[in-house]
Amino acid sequence: MTDTPATRDGLNSGRPTVLRGGTVLTMDRSDTVLERGDVLIVDDRIEAVGTDLEVPDDAVEIDASGGIVMPGMIDTHRHMWQTAMRGYGADWTLTQYFVFYYLNWGKIFRPEDIHAGNLLAAVEALDAGVTTVVDWSHGLQTVDHAEAAADALTAMPGRYVLAYGNIQAGPWEWVPSADVRAFIDRRRGGKEDLLQVQLAFDVTGDPAFPEKAAFEAAREQGLRVTTHAGVWGATNDNSIQLMCDHGFMTPDVTYVHAASLSHDSYQRIAASGAFASVSTESEQSAGQGYPPTYALRRHGIPVSLSMDTSVWWSGDLFNAMRATLSADRSRDHLDTQADGDTVVYNALRADDVVRWGTRGGAQALDLDDLVGSLEPGKKADVVLVKNDRSPAMYPILHPYGHVVFQATRADVHSVFVNGRAVKYAHELVDVDLQRAKDEVGRTIDYLRSEMGEQEWRSGMSPDLPEQQLFDNPYQYTDWEGGRGAKGVIPSAGRA
Repeated sequence: MTDTPATRDGLNSGRPTVLRGGTVLTMDRSDTVLERGDVLIVDDRIEAVGTDLEVPDDAVEIDASGGIVMPGMIDTHRHMWQTAMRGYGADWTLTQYFVFYYLNWGKIFRPEDIHAGNLLAAVEALDAGVTTVVDWSHGLQTVDHAEAAADALTAMPGRYVLAYGNIQAGPWEWVPSADVRAFIDRRRGGKEDLLQVQLAFDVTGDPAFPEKAAFEAAREQGLRVTTHAGVWGATNDNSIQLMCDHGFMTPDVTYVHAASLSHDSYQRIAASGAFASVSTESEQSAGQGYPPTYALRRHGIPVSLSMDTSVWWSGDLFNAMRATLSADRSRDHLDTQADGDTVVYNALRADDVVRWGTRGGAQALDLDDLVGSLEPGKKADVVLVKNDRSPAMYPILHPYGHVVFQATRADVHSVFVNGRAVKYAHELVDVDLQRAKDEVGRTIDYLRSEMGEQEWRSGMSPDLPEQQLFDNPYQYTDWEGGRGAKGVIPSAGRA
């Protein structure tokens, strides 16, 4: 069966849809894999999963043979507003990222620039089969910026969590504010809504623990918190200790990166029942610490995957899964060979990282009863990976391994979110890519004009400016203390 106009016309018409004859990775609790399996979608739900399903006579049929049907992938940490500057920071260090966004130029982004970045990031995610994204939106200097971020997300047919953040002020200032509370009341949806809200802020390790006010406000409003933890030279074991001592290590916190932490900190995270969000491409390149899944596994901390930011890295979870599995195995080889021995059994398998990129993300967001696996009654967030024109998509012998090491975003054939087709036959459906590109083009013109051409060009590979040394490059406070390499902070740009 091939793509036909009738199939295209039937999509999003209210008729049931069946993906027929693919290798189905259900990601259910038994990790059931169906060869030549079917997935039936009715309205916004998965109606049935099985082989040779009987379906309604008017069902739209998609030929999934030769492909892999899997749950929509879930990214638990992406700075979507920075997608407007895709690839700009390819040669940055983490310090240069801090200098550019936190201190020098992040403050010039207007609400429309946040909107543009979010719009393009949302399109990019859907195109790559990422159906749920946590927008770690730390460029929200004002509520107008937040409204623009939310407007962009609601304009797209994906599932999003807006994690409200503001790197231009301490979280104890903006989290409890009346304006932010009012925004959250307006925008937060119920569990089944496509847009939800969290809070995004970091704990710098200041012994006074000024972030306490932000945690208290989050608890009062019933909001989850996502925080960058274990970032070398920025957030460390002191941050974990402070959260623990004040009673804020709960399952409602997600620890992003969670690298460069001590055994005690990992034990505390494990005991809290919380998830980590690992961004392997980021950790490998920026220097938060070695990608920590080898440590998280040993401490029993559950894992979800994320891409961090397209200002540096790719925006799809195929790369995240591939990089994560490779980094974890590389660490095992290095540790074992250092002891004069050889790894003869891979502890981390391909199915593990596929689970982290799907059901793991759902569990981290407390959405496991809605998405993350292909089971009757769950929301129909479904991806078909199939490309008859690609030699790399045949034969499919080890489906999990194929997803991790062989497939790419170019092989995403069809994507459904909440039962709605947003991509079919490798083309986006009812998604306006050109609008997103036009908005980002205007943002780039504005940024280049505002910064000046010399600053714009040098920003891609900046020399370190006249500097003072502070222990914490986040600079929420002037506190100097703790361990780790010092951040390089331009004296003229200090908050």
